[in-house]
Amino acid sequence: MWQANPPGSIYDYIQVASFSLGPDGRIDQWSRRAAEQLGIPARDAVGKDPVTAFVPSHLRAVGHRTVEDIMDGREWVGLVPFRTGSAAGDAESHGVAELYVMPSDTGDGKRGALCIVVNVRALRRIETDLAVSQAVFGQSPNGFMLFGPDLRLLRVNERFATVFGGTPDSHRGRVPADYLPRGEAERIDAALRQVLETGNALTDLQLVGHPSGDQELHRWNVNLFRLHSASGRPIGVAGLGTDITRRRNAEREAASARRNLALLNAAGARIGNSLDLETTARELLDVAVPQFCDLAAVDLFQGLLRGDEAPLTPGIGREPAPGLADGSAELRRVAFASAVSDAPLGLSGRTPGLGGEHTAGGTEAAGAAEAAGAGPGPVQVGAVHRYPFDSPCADALRTGRPRVVPGRDSDDRPELGAVVQSTLAVPMIAHDTVVGMAQFSRTKGSEPFGERDTALAVELASRAAVCIDNARLYRREHERALILQRSLLPPGDPEAAGLDIACRYLPGTTATEVGGDWFDVIELPGHRTALVVGDVMGRGLRAAVAMGELRTAVRTLAMLDLEPAEVLSHLDEIARGLAAPAGSHGVAPAGARGARSTRGAADDLSEVYLATCVYAVYDPVTRRCTIANAGHLPPVLVERGEPALMMEVPTGLPLGVGGEPFEEIEVELPDGALLALYTDGLVESRDHPLDEGLAAFRAALTDQSRPLEDVADHVLGTLDTHHGEDDTALLMARVQGLPAEAVGDWTLPRDPQSVSRARELARDQLVGWGLEALVDTTELLVSELVTNALRYGEGDIRLRLLRDRTLVCEVWDGGLVQPRRRRARVTDEGGRGLQLVGLLSNSWGSRRTPRGKTVWFELALPGDENPAADPVEALLSLY
Repeated sequence: MWQANPPGSIYDYIQVASFSLGPDGRIDQWSRRAAEQLGIPARDAVGKDPVTAFVPSHLRAVGHRTVEDIMDGREWVGLVPFRTGSAAGDAESHGVAELYVMPSDTGDGKRGALCIVVNVRALRRIETDLAVSQAVFGQSPNGFMLFGPDLRLLRVNERFATVFGGTPDSHRGRVPADYLPRGEAERIDAALRQVLETGNALTDLQLVGHPSGDQELHRWNVNLFRLHSASGRPIGVAGLGTDITRRRNAEREAASARRNLALLNAAGARIGNSLDLETTARELLDVAVPQFCDLAAVDLFQGLLRGDEAPLTPGIGREPAPGLADGSAELRRVAFASAVSDAPLGLSGRTPGLGGEHTAGGTEAAGAAEAAGAGPGPVQVGAVHRYPFDSPCADALRTGRPRVVPGRDSDDRPELGAVVQSTLAVPMIAHDTVVGMAQFSRTKGSEPFGERDTALAVELASRAAVCIDNARLYRREHERALILQRSLLPPGDPEAAGLDIACRYLPGTTATEVGGDWFDVIELPGHRTALVVGDVMGRGLRAAVAMGELRTAVRTLAMLDLEPAEVLSHLDEIARGLAAPAGSHGVAPAGARGARSTRGAADDLSEVYLATCVYAVYDPVTRRCTIANAGHLPPVLVERGEPALMMEVPTGLPLGVGGEPFEEIEVELPDGALLALYTDGLVESRDHPLDEGLAAFRAALTDQSRPLEDVADHVLGTLDTHHGEDDTALLMARVQGLPAEAVGDWTLPRDPQSVSRARELARDQLVGWGLEALVDTTELLVSELVTNALRYGEGDIRLRLLRDRTLVCEVWDGGLVQPRRRRARVTDEGGRGLQLVGLLSNSWGSRRTPRGKTVWFELALPGDENPAADPVEALLSLY
């Protein structure tokens, strides 16, 4: 059957041409292809001797003999070099042609020859192309596809057949839909059609599908380009496919590793910046959502939040608390975060009745709850709940291992199962202690949790757990130090004779450790009052303990009725003794190695036991106040109608430094004057310097028309006391003084008659005050003290009665010998006077004065809860 092939057939590639020789051996016909391929036009070839015209001169002899043989009727095949160019000056070129010569006969019976010429270079090029084609189809590790104009496969290579099964010939005529899912097949069909129509190559086309007999999803990278014939006619589309599944998996793992590293870096920078449990839990979720998951929640053990010891996992060395062994202990939801919903994440199967009713949340939260095996309904932030025994979360708490829980199938509550894909329940473990549970959920369409994700979640939860445990320990120490500090401060509103007292104490925030600020109001004999404010340098429990020790020492020294400067001197020695290591007594031999180690140990504690203190003693009778200062801020004095002034009290060295004596001043305080003692937390912070704080403090104290309690509130409200950088202590005293009618003061001669005179004076004064119920007891005790002053004292005797909240009787003399109470034997005639004073009075004592000593006793006023002792019973009890 005759069929005309369009231009661009195989002959175009192999470059075949022809010409003929006449009986005379000259060229008589020259084809157009010969002119195109050899570059010689017909006018330069017809009628010429082919050997002379085209063969190089040194080969012409051989060429003539070969032509003679051909004209004799012999066929000849061989390689013939030729040259082109003309005498007109065209540049010559040389080539090699394969020549096939066949003898022929002319119409008149003469001999001729028909010559077939093939360009050898074209043949070599075709051989190379065929070798490359065979390599592509038989040896290439990449898949090769050749689609025809109808987009059906014409040919595939061995690699393609290996992936999709069968032999290369068995795939002829197939279409992409036979290998790929519908969506992917439509994509490559459109791409093939585009390349075939436009001629533009398409690179990096990503396709996914399943190879023959493999359930794993593979990904291929395909490059498409159009094929043309030698004449430029499109004949199909070729495709080169590369399986990039492993490369993509490696890229995904590398991206996941980079993401995980970035999350861990973010966790290290953002988690643990606060010492608050709830804030640390929220910092964990800020890192995880949405970078790691779509929804997340943190539950902490309720006992941990209450300040109890953290629950322990089984096998750590102690038995777990009840309910922990099965993972059903109470937990509180402290944080929740979501990138898809604002509703609470309901991941806990709570026990009804714990935490009250919870409102229903969104489908995302409920779906996550269902996935985790929890009961219906989300848990609100702040609610208390339990996990059921058979839930995955309870199992994670029991075992201390994370659990990946897949989402529910869509046929079980499809409105919930269609949202959450999987939930990762991770116990939060710090120092072998489970402190709570972190839960991460991903919605449908997200990548499911893998082993790397689980390891990352465990690391994030572990870091947060360590920070939470540190915050728990800090909170516990902070609360204990605060409790200790508050227990050492004066309870309620202190009362003092001749003074109106107002005090305030503000601890620092939970972000700062408890400091060592303290104040105290101490009642001294003679209705005098000691006002103390101090500040131990350092923070934490040790500072609070040091404060308690120093405060106790101050009270003890104050009861010895020492002068303020002496009190601070003794307190300085005590502080140095506290800072010194055991056995050193605060002194180490110079130059010894032990001395160096001792000093090193003392330096470690020096910050804790260095303190500042101001100590003031006020006498309501004389209205004079004696003040000494050990490195503390000076008191502020405000008199009626006058601005507030900083008192010029000599500032000694802080307690615990030693080496310098303390000085004191004595000032007279008129009635209505205000004396304010305070710590640096009231007037100093990072936002303003000390001078500005002191000026603001003095300005806040200027208004004296308000009650003292209102003045204290005004001071705290005006100054910046909410910075929380340090503790704040404020002690204010408004001077009232004892009125003259509340004081009875007499001087008696050193005469035996003074005993009866003292009784008369005391009786008359008590009757004048309306204290007839105390007359008998007072007369008896005054008689005993005046008698002792006559027998063992020196100089004149002074008798003083003071009435305020109690009745105080003082007997002064010039002797320096202090009375000593002893227990008299049955046979002794004396020695029972001071025993009688101790039995009948509420308290008694003696103190040194600049000119001798004072012996005093105190009685409760009638109507007080403590009834007065019966003198008769007291006398009988001595025998």
